[in-house]
Amino acid sequence: MFGSTMRADPSPADLFGPLLARVQERAILPDGKTFVDALPKRTVADIMRDFDRLPEGDDALRAFVADNFDLPITRCGTQSAVPVEPLRDHIRTLWKELARAPDPQTGRGSALPVLHRHVVPGGRFREIYYWDSFFTMLGLVRDGEWDLANGIVDAMTDLIEAHGHVPNGTRTYYLGRSQPPLFHMMVALLDTGQAEVAARRLSAMKREHVWWMAGADELAPGRQTARIVRLSDGHLLNRYWDPRGTPRDESWREDVATAAASERPSEDVYRDLRAGAESGWDFSSRWLGDAGLSSIRTTAIAPVDLNAFLFGLEIAIAAGGGPDAAHYAGLADARKQAMNRHLWNEAGGYFCDYDIERGTLRTALSAAALAPLLVGVATQPQADRTAAAAAEQLLARGGLRTTLAVTGEQWDRPNGWAPLHWIAVAGLQRYGHEALARDIAQRWVDTVGRNFARTGMMFEKYDVEAAIVGGGGEYEAQVGFGWTNGVTADFIDRFRLAC
Repeated sequence: MFGSTMRADPSPADLFGPLLARVQERAILPDGKTFVDALPKRTVADIMRDFDRLPEGDDALRAFVADNFDLPITRCGTQSAVPVEPLRDHIRTLWKELARAPDPQTGRGSALPVLHRHVVPGGRFREIYYWDSFFTMLGLVRDGEWDLANGIVDAMTDLIEAHGHVPNGTRTYYLGRSQPPLFHMMVALLDTGQAEVAARRLSAMKREHVWWMAGADELAPGRQTARIVRLSDGHLLNRYWDPRGTPRDESWREDVATAAASERPSEDVYRDLRAGAESGWDFSSRWLGDAGLSSIRTTAIAPVDLNAFLFGLEIAIAAGGGPDAAHYAGLADARKQAMNRHLWNEAGGYFCDYDIERGTLRTALSAAALAPLLVGVATQPQADRTAAAAAEQLLARGGLRTTLAVTGEQWDRPNGWAPLHWIAVAGLQRYGHEALARDIAQRWVDTVGRNFARTGMMFEKYDVEAAIVGGGGEYEAQVGFGWTNGVTADFIDRFRLAC
Protein backbone atom coordinates (compact mmCIF):
# COMPACT_ATOMS: atom_id res chain seq x y z
CA MET A 1 0.00 0.00 0.00
CA PHE A 2 2.82 2.36 0.85
CA GLY A 3 6.28 2.79 -0.58
CA SER A 4 9.15 2.43 1.87
CA THR A 5 11.02 5.58 2.87
CA MET A 6 12.14 4.18 6.23
CA ARG A 7 15.74 4.93 7.15
CA ALA A 8 18.21 3.01 9.27
CA ASP A 9 19.47 5.53 11.82
CA PRO A 10 22.16 4.01 14.05
CA SER A 11 21.70 4.36 17.79
CA PRO A 12 24.48 5.30 20.23
CA ALA A 13 24.93 1.60 21.00
CA ASP A 14 25.46 0.92 17.30
CA LEU A 15 28.02 3.70 17.04
CA PHE A 16 29.83 3.55 20.38
CA GLY A 17 29.13 -0.05 21.51
CA PRO A 18 31.97 -0.83 23.96
CA LEU A 19 32.30 2.81 25.05
CA LEU A 20 28.58 3.07 25.77
CA ALA A 21 28.61 -0.22 27.66
CA ARG A 22 31.51 0.89 29.84
CA VAL A 23 30.04 4.35 30.53
CA GLN A 24 26.65 2.93 31.43
CA GLU A 25 27.77 -0.10 33.42
CA ARG A 26 30.31 1.96 35.40
CA ALA A 27 27.57 4.57 36.08
CA ILE A 28 30.00 7.47 35.68
CA LEU A 29 27.00 9.70 34.86
CA PRO A 30 24.07 9.90 37.28
CA ASP A 31 21.44 9.15 34.60
CA GLY A 32 21.86 6.60 31.82
CA LYS A 33 19.98 8.89 29.42
CA THR A 34 22.64 11.60 29.68
CA PHE A 35 25.31 9.86 27.61
CA VAL A 36 22.99 8.71 24.83
CA ASP A 37 21.67 12.27 24.46
CA ALA A 38 25.17 13.79 24.31
CA LEU A 39 26.63 15.35 21.17
CA PRO A 40 30.00 13.97 20.01
CA LYS A 41 32.63 16.65 19.44
CA ARG A 42 34.56 14.57 16.91
CA THR A 43 33.87 11.81 14.43
CA VAL A 44 32.83 8.43 15.75
CA ALA A 45 35.92 6.83 14.20
CA ASP A 46 38.26 9.26 15.96
CA ILE A 47 36.53 8.84 19.31
CA MET A 48 36.54 5.05 19.15
CA ARG A 49 40.16 4.93 17.99
CA ASP A 50 41.22 6.90 21.07
CA PHE A 51 38.91 4.91 23.32
CA ASP A 52 40.72 1.73 22.34
CA ARG A 53 43.86 3.24 23.89
CA LEU A 54 42.13 4.57 27.01
CA PRO A 55 43.58 3.29 30.31
CA GLU A 56 41.33 1.59 32.86
CA GLY A 57 39.70 3.57 35.64
CA ASP A 58 36.59 5.65 36.15
CA ASP A 59 38.47 8.95 36.35
CA ALA A 60 40.06 8.40 32.94
CA LEU A 61 36.69 7.36 31.49
CA ARG A 62 34.93 10.37 32.98
CA ALA A 63 37.56 12.72 31.57
CA PHE A 64 37.35 11.02 28.18
CA VAL A 65 33.60 11.56 28.02
CA ALA A 66 33.95 15.20 29.02
CA ASP A 67 36.64 15.77 26.37
CA ASN A 68 34.74 14.08 23.57
CA PHE A 69 31.05 14.86 24.20
CA ASP A 70 28.86 17.85 24.96
CA LEU A 71 26.51 16.61 27.68
CA PRO A 72 22.90 17.81 27.64
CA ILE A 73 21.52 20.32 30.11
CA THR A 74 18.21 19.46 31.76
CA ARG A 75 15.57 22.17 31.45
CA CYS A 76 12.72 21.62 33.87
CA GLY A 77 10.28 24.49 33.43
CA THR A 78 9.91 24.95 37.19
CA GLN A 79 9.57 27.88 39.54
CA SER A 80 10.32 28.71 43.16
CA ALA A 81 8.95 26.60 45.99
CA VAL A 82 6.32 29.23 46.79
CA PRO A 83 3.82 29.63 43.91
CA VAL A 84 3.31 33.20 42.78
CA GLU A 85 0.27 32.45 40.63
CA PRO A 86 -2.75 30.12 40.71
CA LEU A 87 -2.34 26.58 39.38
CA ARG A 88 -4.36 27.11 36.19
CA ASP A 89 -2.43 30.29 35.35
CA HIS A 90 0.85 28.50 36.04
CA ILE A 91 0.01 25.82 33.50
CA ARG A 92 -0.50 28.51 30.87
CA THR A 93 2.94 29.96 31.59
CA LEU A 94 4.60 26.54 31.36
CA TRP A 95 3.89 26.09 27.67
CA LYS A 96 6.58 28.60 26.74
CA GLU A 97 9.00 26.82 29.10
CA LEU A 98 8.35 23.42 27.53
CA ALA A 99 8.12 24.62 23.92
CA ARG A 100 11.06 23.94 21.62
CA ALA A 101 12.00 25.43 18.28
CA PRO A 102 12.32 23.25 15.18
CA ASP A 103 15.51 21.20 15.28
CA PRO A 104 16.51 19.94 11.84
CA GLN A 105 19.90 18.63 13.01
CA THR A 106 20.80 15.19 11.81
CA GLY A 107 23.99 13.19 11.67
CA ARG A 108 25.31 14.42 15.00
CA GLY A 109 24.02 12.88 18.18
CA SER A 110 20.95 10.71 18.71
CA ALA A 111 18.25 13.33 18.08
CA LEU A 112 15.92 12.78 15.15
CA PRO A 113 15.12 15.89 13.12
CA VAL A 114 11.96 17.77 14.13
CA LEU A 115 10.93 20.41 11.61
CA HIS A 116 8.13 22.04 13.61
CA ARG A 117 7.82 23.95 16.86
CA HIS A 118 6.72 21.51 19.54
CA VAL A 119 6.49 20.70 23.27
CA VAL A 120 8.55 18.26 25.34
CA PRO A 121 7.49 16.65 28.63
CA GLY A 122 10.24 18.21 30.78
CA GLY A 123 13.09 17.11 33.02
CA ARG A 124 15.21 14.34 31.51
CA PHE A 125 12.73 14.02 28.65
CA ARG A 126 14.19 16.55 26.20
CA GLU A 127 12.44 15.37 23.04
CA ILE A 128 8.95 14.66 21.75
CA TYR A 129 7.32 11.53 23.19
CA TYR A 130 4.49 9.83 21.39
CA TRP A 131 1.58 9.21 23.74
CA ASP A 132 2.66 12.01 26.09
CA SER A 133 1.95 14.44 23.29
CA PHE A 134 -1.76 13.72 23.05
CA PHE A 135 -2.33 14.49 26.73
CA THR A 136 -0.14 17.57 26.49
CA MET A 137 -2.20 18.73 23.51
CA LEU A 138 -5.36 18.65 25.63
CA GLY A 139 -3.98 21.63 27.54
CA LEU A 140 -2.55 23.35 24.49
CA VAL A 141 -5.96 23.26 22.83
CA ARG A 142 -7.66 24.55 25.99
CA ASP A 143 -5.21 27.46 26.07
CA GLY A 144 -5.46 28.31 22.38
CA GLU A 145 -1.90 27.21 21.57
CA TRP A 146 -2.94 26.02 18.12
CA ASP A 147 0.43 26.52 16.44
CA LEU A 148 2.15 24.31 19.02
CA ALA A 149 -0.60 21.67 18.81
CA ASN A 150 -0.42 21.57 15.00
CA GLY A 151 3.37 21.52 15.18
CA ILE A 152 3.22 18.35 17.25
CA VAL A 153 0.85 16.64 14.82
CA ASP A 154 2.92 17.75 11.84
CA ALA A 155 6.04 16.35 13.53
CA MET A 156 4.24 13.04 14.16
CA THR A 157 3.15 12.94 10.52
CA ASP A 158 6.73 13.48 9.40
CA LEU A 159 7.88 10.62 11.63
CA ILE A 160 5.31 8.20 10.24
CA GLU A 161 6.25 9.13 6.70
CA ALA A 162 9.96 8.69 7.45
CA HIS A 163 9.84 5.54 9.60
CA GLY A 164 6.43 3.94 9.13
CA HIS A 165 5.49 4.66 12.75
CA VAL A 166 5.87 7.22 15.50
CA PRO A 167 8.88 6.18 17.59
CA ASN A 168 8.70 6.11 21.38
CA GLY A 169 10.49 9.48 21.22
CA THR A 170 12.54 11.46 18.73
CA ARG A 171 15.84 9.67 19.35
CA THR A 172 17.57 7.06 17.21
CA TYR A 173 17.63 4.67 20.16
CA TYR A 174 13.82 4.72 20.25
CA LEU A 175 13.29 3.70 16.64
CA GLY A 176 12.75 0.00 17.36
CA ARG A 177 9.59 0.70 19.28
CA SER A 178 6.57 3.00 19.30
CA GLN A 179 4.14 3.83 22.12
CA PRO A 180 0.36 3.56 22.55
CA PRO A 181 -0.96 4.64 19.11
CA LEU A 182 -2.86 7.87 19.76
CA PHE A 183 -1.99 9.79 16.59
CA HIS A 184 -5.58 9.53 15.40
CA MET A 185 -6.79 11.09 18.64
CA MET A 186 -4.34 13.97 18.21
CA VAL A 187 -5.67 14.59 14.72
CA ALA A 188 -9.23 14.59 16.09
CA LEU A 189 -8.35 17.46 18.45
CA LEU A 190 -7.56 19.69 15.48
CA ASP A 191 -9.61 20.90 12.54
CA THR A 192 -7.49 22.71 9.99
CA GLY A 193 -10.25 22.97 7.42
CA GLN A 194 -7.63 22.19 4.79
CA ALA A 195 -8.43 19.16 2.65
CA GLU A 196 -4.78 18.56 1.72
CA VAL A 197 -3.68 18.51 5.36
CA ALA A 198 -6.55 16.21 6.34
CA ALA A 199 -5.70 13.81 3.50
CA ARG A 200 -2.05 13.69 4.51
CA ARG A 201 -2.93 12.93 8.13
CA LEU A 202 -5.41 10.22 7.09
CA SER A 203 -2.72 8.66 4.93
CA ALA A 204 -0.37 8.70 7.92
CA MET A 205 -2.99 6.90 10.03
CA LYS A 206 -3.22 4.17 7.40
CA ARG A 207 0.52 3.85 7.24
CA GLU A 208 0.77 3.56 11.01
CA HIS A 209 -1.89 0.85 10.94
CA VAL A 210 0.15 -1.08 8.37
CA TRP A 211 3.15 -0.94 10.72
CA TRP A 212 1.22 -2.27 13.72
CA MET A 213 -0.42 -5.00 11.63
CA ALA A 214 2.67 -6.16 9.70
CA GLY A 215 2.51 -9.91 9.06
CA ALA A 216 -1.17 -10.34 9.89
CA ASP A 217 -2.28 -11.62 6.49
CA GLU A 218 0.15 -14.55 6.48
CA LEU A 219 -0.20 -15.50 10.15
CA ALA A 220 -1.68 -18.92 10.94
CA PRO A 221 -3.95 -19.55 13.96
CA GLY A 222 -2.05 -20.02 17.21
CA ARG A 223 0.99 -18.07 16.00
CA GLN A 224 2.44 -14.62 16.58
CA THR A 225 4.86 -12.39 14.74
CA ALA A 226 6.16 -8.94 15.63
CA ARG A 227 3.17 -7.04 17.09
CA ILE A 228 0.48 -9.45 15.86
CA VAL A 229 -1.11 -12.49 17.52
CA ARG A 230 -3.60 -14.76 15.78
CA LEU A 231 -5.46 -16.79 18.36
CA SER A 232 -6.48 -20.39 17.80
CA ASP A 233 -10.01 -19.32 16.81
CA GLY A 234 -8.61 -16.99 14.13
CA HIS A 235 -9.14 -13.71 15.99
CA LEU A 236 -6.37 -11.12 15.74
CA LEU A 237 -5.02 -9.13 18.66
CA ASN A 238 -1.93 -6.98 19.04
CA ARG A 239 0.94 -6.98 21.49
CA TYR A 240 3.95 -4.78 22.19
CA TRP A 241 7.25 -5.77 20.60
CA ASP A 242 10.75 -4.56 19.78
CA PRO A 243 12.92 -6.57 17.37
CA ARG A 244 16.17 -5.79 19.18
CA GLY A 245 17.25 -8.29 21.82
CA THR A 246 19.76 -5.91 23.44
CA PRO A 247 19.70 -3.60 26.48
CA ARG A 248 18.02 -0.27 25.93
CA ASP A 249 20.68 2.36 25.19
CA GLU A 250 19.24 4.76 27.79
CA SER A 251 18.82 2.10 30.51
CA TRP A 252 21.75 -0.16 29.66
CA ARG A 253 23.01 -0.73 33.19
CA GLU A 254 19.54 -1.44 34.58
CA ASP A 255 18.67 -3.87 31.77
CA VAL A 256 21.94 -5.79 32.09
CA ALA A 257 21.26 -6.22 35.82
CA THR A 258 17.66 -7.33 35.18
CA ALA A 259 18.75 -9.93 32.62
CA ALA A 260 21.46 -11.22 34.95
CA ALA A 261 18.83 -11.86 37.62
CA SER A 262 16.71 -13.93 35.23
CA GLU A 263 17.10 -17.57 34.23
CA ARG A 264 15.81 -16.81 30.73
CA PRO A 265 18.02 -15.98 27.72
CA SER A 266 19.19 -12.40 28.04
CA GLU A 267 17.93 -11.42 24.58
CA ASP A 268 14.38 -12.49 25.55
CA VAL A 269 14.51 -10.38 28.70
CA TYR A 270 15.83 -7.39 26.78
CA ARG A 271 13.07 -7.67 24.20
CA ASP A 272 10.42 -7.84 26.92
CA LEU A 273 11.92 -4.79 28.63
CA ARG A 274 11.87 -2.92 25.35
CA ALA A 275 8.27 -4.01 24.71
CA GLY A 276 7.37 -2.85 28.21
CA ALA A 277 8.84 0.54 27.36
CA GLU A 278 6.77 0.60 24.17
CA SER A 279 3.65 0.11 26.27
CA GLY A 280 4.25 3.38 28.11
CA TRP A 281 3.79 1.40 31.33
CA ASP A 282 7.49 0.99 32.06
CA PHE A 283 7.22 -0.93 34.25
CA SER A 284 4.16 -2.62 35.75
CA SER A 285 2.90 -5.84 37.28
CA ARG A 286 0.82 -6.13 34.10
CA TRP A 287 3.93 -7.45 32.38
CA LEU A 288 5.51 -9.44 35.22
CA GLY A 289 5.49 -13.03 36.42
CA ASP A 290 6.08 -13.89 40.06
CA ALA A 291 9.72 -12.84 40.43
CA GLY A 292 9.80 -9.09 40.00
CA LEU A 293 11.19 -7.29 36.98
CA SER A 294 13.43 -10.19 35.97
CA SER A 295 10.25 -12.18 35.26
CA ILE A 296 8.98 -9.63 32.72
CA ARG A 297 7.12 -11.20 29.77
CA THR A 298 5.50 -8.29 27.94
CA THR A 299 5.62 -9.96 24.54
CA ALA A 300 3.51 -12.86 25.88
CA ILE A 301 0.61 -10.53 26.67
CA ALA A 302 -2.09 -8.95 24.48
CA PRO A 303 -2.88 -5.68 26.31
CA VAL A 304 -6.44 -4.46 26.54
CA ASP A 305 -5.53 -0.78 26.13
CA LEU A 306 -3.34 -1.31 23.05
CA ASN A 307 -6.15 -3.17 21.33
CA ALA A 308 -8.64 -0.50 22.36
CA PHE A 309 -6.46 2.23 20.84
CA LEU A 310 -6.04 0.25 17.61
CA PHE A 311 -9.82 -0.19 17.46
CA GLY A 312 -10.02 3.60 17.73
CA LEU A 313 -7.48 3.97 14.93
CA GLU A 314 -9.48 1.65 12.67
CA ILE A 315 -12.70 3.53 13.41
CA ALA A 316 -10.97 6.86 12.71
CA ILE A 317 -9.64 5.65 9.35
CA ALA A 318 -13.07 4.32 8.39
CA ALA A 319 -14.60 7.69 9.31
CA GLY A 320 -12.16 9.35 6.91
CA GLY A 321 -14.13 7.90 4.01
CA GLY A 322 -12.83 6.69 0.69
CA PRO A 323 -13.07 3.33 -1.09
CA ASP A 324 -11.36 1.45 1.75
CA ALA A 325 -13.54 2.81 4.56
CA ALA A 326 -15.64 -0.36 4.73
CA HIS A 327 -12.47 -2.46 5.00
CA TYR A 328 -11.28 -0.58 8.07
CA ALA A 329 -14.76 -0.66 9.59
CA GLY A 330 -14.67 -4.43 9.18
CA LEU A 331 -11.29 -4.62 10.90
CA ALA A 332 -12.65 -2.60 13.79
CA ASP A 333 -15.69 -4.84 14.11
CA ALA A 334 -13.49 -7.97 14.11
CA ARG A 335 -11.26 -6.47 16.80
CA LYS A 336 -14.30 -5.58 18.90
CA GLN A 337 -15.50 -9.17 18.69
CA ALA A 338 -12.03 -10.45 19.65
CA MET A 339 -11.84 -8.09 22.63
CA ASN A 340 -15.27 -9.03 23.91
CA ARG A 341 -14.54 -12.72 23.54
CA HIS A 342 -11.00 -12.84 24.90
CA LEU A 343 -10.43 -9.70 27.02
CA TRP A 344 -13.68 -9.39 28.98
CA ASN A 345 -13.59 -10.79 32.52
CA GLU A 346 -17.17 -11.79 33.21
CA ALA A 347 -16.48 -12.84 36.79
CA GLY A 348 -14.77 -9.58 37.68
CA GLY A 349 -16.84 -7.26 35.54
CA TYR A 350 -14.05 -5.49 33.64
CA PHE A 351 -11.70 -5.89 30.68
CA CYS A 352 -8.26 -7.49 31.19
CA ASP A 353 -5.07 -8.36 29.37
CA TYR A 354 -4.76 -11.76 27.68
CA ASP A 355 -1.91 -14.21 28.30
CA ILE A 356 -0.95 -15.43 24.84
CA GLU A 357 1.30 -18.27 25.99
CA ARG A 358 -1.14 -19.68 28.53
CA GLY A 359 -4.33 -18.91 26.64
CA THR A 360 -5.96 -17.32 29.68
CA LEU A 361 -7.04 -13.94 31.01
CA ARG A 362 -4.73 -12.08 33.35
CA THR A 363 -7.55 -11.20 35.70
CA ALA A 364 -5.87 -8.44 37.72
CA LEU A 365 -7.76 -5.16 37.55
CA SER A 366 -5.88 -2.09 36.32
CA ALA A 367 -6.71 1.38 35.04
CA ALA A 368 -6.24 -0.01 31.53
CA ALA A 369 -9.70 -1.56 31.94
CA LEU A 370 -11.19 1.88 31.23
CA ALA A 371 -9.67 2.12 27.72
CA PRO A 372 -12.48 0.08 26.07
CA LEU A 373 -14.91 2.66 27.43
CA LEU A 374 -12.92 5.52 25.92
CA VAL A 375 -13.15 4.10 22.39
CA GLY A 376 -16.66 2.62 22.59
CA VAL A 377 -15.85 -1.10 22.59
CA ALA A 378 -17.82 -1.78 25.77
CA THR A 379 -21.54 -2.41 25.91
CA GLN A 380 -23.49 -0.30 28.39
CA PRO A 381 -23.73 -3.18 30.90
CA GLN A 382 -19.99 -3.78 30.57
CA ALA A 383 -19.30 -0.09 31.12
CA ASP A 384 -21.57 -0.05 34.18
CA ARG A 385 -19.76 -3.01 35.74
CA THR A 386 -16.36 -1.54 34.89
CA ALA A 387 -17.33 1.75 36.51
CA ALA A 388 -18.41 -0.08 39.66
CA ALA A 389 -15.15 -2.04 39.81
CA ALA A 390 -13.07 1.11 39.33
CA ALA A 391 -14.99 3.00 42.01
CA GLU A 392 -14.70 0.14 44.49
CA GLN A 393 -11.10 -0.93 43.90
CA LEU A 394 -9.09 1.70 42.02
CA LEU A 395 -10.39 4.93 43.52
CA ALA A 396 -8.11 6.36 46.20
CA ARG A 397 -7.92 9.58 48.20
CA GLY A 398 -5.91 11.39 45.53
CA GLY A 399 -7.17 9.82 42.32
CA LEU A 400 -7.18 6.53 40.46
CA ARG A 401 -4.72 3.76 41.30
CA THR A 402 -2.83 2.37 38.32
CA THR A 403 -3.03 -1.24 39.55
CA LEU A 404 -3.74 -3.02 42.82
CA ALA A 405 -0.24 -4.56 43.05
CA VAL A 406 2.51 -3.06 45.21
CA THR A 407 5.77 -3.92 43.44
CA GLY A 408 7.97 -0.84 43.62
CA GLU A 409 7.51 -0.35 39.88
CA GLN A 410 6.24 3.09 38.96
CA TRP A 411 3.20 1.90 36.99
CA ASP A 412 1.73 0.12 40.00
CA ARG A 413 0.00 0.99 43.23
CA PRO A 414 0.12 3.52 44.86
CA ASN A 415 0.96 5.67 41.84
CA GLY A 416 -1.51 7.41 39.60
CA TRP A 417 -0.80 8.96 36.22
CA ALA A 418 -2.37 11.82 34.28
CA PRO A 419 -3.06 9.86 31.07
CA LEU A 420 -4.85 7.06 32.89
CA HIS A 421 -7.03 9.56 34.73
CA TRP A 422 -8.04 11.23 31.47
CA ILE A 423 -8.78 7.92 29.74
CA ALA A 424 -10.95 6.90 32.69
CA VAL A 425 -12.79 10.20 32.94
CA ALA A 426 -13.48 10.47 29.20
CA GLY A 427 -14.53 6.81 29.03
CA LEU A 428 -16.87 7.09 31.98
CA GLN A 429 -18.46 10.22 30.56
CA ARG A 430 -19.05 8.43 27.26
CA TYR A 431 -21.27 5.92 29.07
CA GLY A 432 -23.08 8.38 31.30
CA HIS A 433 -21.12 7.96 34.54
CA GLU A 434 -20.78 11.69 35.07
CA ALA A 435 -20.61 11.70 38.87
CA LEU A 436 -17.76 9.19 39.03
CA ALA A 437 -15.92 10.94 36.20
CA ARG A 438 -16.14 14.27 38.00
CA ASP A 439 -15.07 12.69 41.30
CA ILE A 440 -11.94 11.20 39.72
CA ALA A 441 -11.10 14.49 38.03
CA GLN A 442 -11.58 16.46 41.25
CA ARG A 443 -9.37 14.09 43.25
CA TRP A 444 -6.64 14.37 40.64
CA VAL A 445 -6.78 18.16 40.50
CA ASP A 446 -6.74 18.32 44.29
CA THR A 447 -3.60 16.14 44.40
CA VAL A 448 -1.81 18.17 41.74
CA GLY A 449 -2.90 21.42 43.36
CA ARG A 450 -1.83 20.38 46.85
CA ASN A 451 1.66 19.47 45.68
CA PHE A 452 1.91 22.57 43.51
CA ALA A 453 1.07 24.75 46.52
CA ARG A 454 3.84 23.01 48.48
CA THR A 455 6.56 22.94 45.80
CA GLY A 456 5.60 25.27 42.97
CA MET A 457 6.11 22.39 40.53
CA MET A 458 4.16 19.98 38.33
CA PHE A 459 5.24 16.35 38.49
CA GLU A 460 5.20 13.38 36.13
CA LYS A 461 3.39 11.06 38.56
CA TYR A 462 1.73 11.10 41.98
CA ASP A 463 1.11 8.70 44.84
CA VAL A 464 -2.70 8.84 44.85
CA GLU A 465 -3.06 7.08 48.18
CA ALA A 466 -1.01 9.61 50.13
CA ALA A 467 -1.68 12.43 47.61
CA ILE A 468 2.04 13.18 47.34
CA VAL A 469 4.64 13.03 44.58
CA GLY A 470 5.02 9.50 43.19
CA GLY A 471 8.06 7.25 43.39
CA GLY A 472 9.42 3.93 42.18
CA GLY A 473 10.90 2.97 38.83
CA GLU A 474 14.27 3.70 37.26
CA TYR A 475 14.51 7.44 37.98
CA GLU A 476 13.18 10.15 40.29
CA ALA A 477 9.83 11.77 39.53
CA GLN A 478 10.42 14.33 36.79
CA VAL A 479 9.09 17.87 36.78
CA GLY A 480 7.68 19.98 34.00
CA PHE A 481 5.41 18.17 33.11
CA GLY A 482 3.63 17.96 29.79
CA TRP A 483 0.88 15.43 30.32
CA THR A 484 0.17 16.46 33.90
CA ASN A 485 -0.26 20.05 32.73
CA GLY A 486 -2.51 19.08 29.82
CA VAL A 487 -4.80 16.71 31.71
CA THR A 488 -5.08 18.97 34.74
CA ALA A 489 -5.96 21.97 32.57
CA ASP A 490 -8.56 19.94 30.72
CA PHE A 491 -10.17 18.72 33.95
CA ILE A 492 -10.27 22.19 35.49
CA ASP A 493 -11.89 23.71 32.42
CA ARG A 494 -14.13 20.75 31.58
CA PHE A 495 -15.70 20.48 35.03
CA ARG A 496 -15.10 24.10 36.13
CA LEU A 497 -13.18 22.84 39.13
CA ALA A 498 -11.77 25.01 41.85
CA CYS A 499 -8.00 24.76 42.10
